[in-house]
Amino acid sequence: QVQLVESGGGLVQAGGSLRLSCAASGRTASSNNMAWFRQAPGKEREFVAVRSWSAGTTRYADSVQGRFTISRDNAKNTLYLQMNSLKPEDTAVYYCAATSRWYGSRWYDYYMSYWGKGTLVTVSS
Repeated sequence: QVQLVESGGGLVQAGGSLRLSCAASGRTASSNNMAWFRQAPGKEREFVAVRSWSAGTTRYADSVQGRFTISRDNAKNTLYLQMNSLKPEDTAVYYCAATSRWYGSRWYDYYMSYWGKGTLVTVSS
């Protein structure tokens, strides 16, 4: 079992930055591929970014490519999402998720085995 706890959400103006963190714990936490998803009000949850546990391979949604950076501190079992040049359409609850499998280029929420409870990011215009 893996437990995930997100932090770092808040209110920021458009063009600003935030860094989200996700602390992972549990017996196999360090060997999971970890990802960020988000869910905006009235919309389905969508993939944001993923990072593999071994090679550090990353994938990003087109909507955040070049603005967001996913990173991981394996020693601390912590995943990060650095979000720059934020836009109002980035407003959402951001979830950390983990899975032991690597799915390549396309990621869906039903691929993930473990989820955090989410942290709210609000970007004002």
